[in-house]
Amino acid sequence: MTTHDEAMQKLVSREIPGVILRPVSDSPLTHNKPIESTATDKPRAVRAINRVAHALLRVGTRRLNPLMLPLAGNPRLPMLAVMYHRGRRSGRSYTTPLGARPTVDGFVIPLTFGEQANWFRNVQAAGGCVIRWKGVNYPLIDPEVIDRATARPAFSPVERVLMPIIGIEQFVRLRHAPASRDVSQDEQLYPF
Repeated sequence: MTTHDEAMQKLVSREIPGVILRPVSDSPLTHNKPIESTATDKPRAVRAINRVAHALLRVGTRRLNPLMLPLAGNPRLPMLAVMYHRGRRSGRSYTTPLGARPTVDGFVIPLTFGEQANWFRNVQAAGGCVIRWKGVNYPLIDPEVIDRATARPAFSPVERVLMPIIGIEQFVRLRHAPASRDVSQDEQLYPF
């Protein structure tokens, strides 16, 4: 095993105890061809899996969001939250179901479709949003893009393993709005 393989084994063992990685060359399905990639480029198989996963997520999101909206933010389904935000150009109110995880100072949300997601661009333009999680509304401010290593503690071991497979590399961290903030301003921005 190379040092990279050993490091990967330690990571997987820490996240999912009892799992032992087997070198790819031991697989009867592999051909002994070297994989051509650069340090910044992902292997072709990983890119293909990411493309398929993203395509399925995009289609699923369009179809499932209307069905998930009544369930999101409910105390019985803590993995889903509802984000209330305003359109950056239209000023229209939007509600978006998404996966949000609480942290000590706010929430962390995966940027499944990257920084081009409309909800993220709206929140970034407004400087904040309101998240309904477990039946409680949380005004949040200061959207900040963070990497997987920074967001890692907020997620379960299974989610930590699945996110790189799906291709989620970025997250947004939102901080709780201070209690001294003018509530009338929030009501004006988010009359939900």
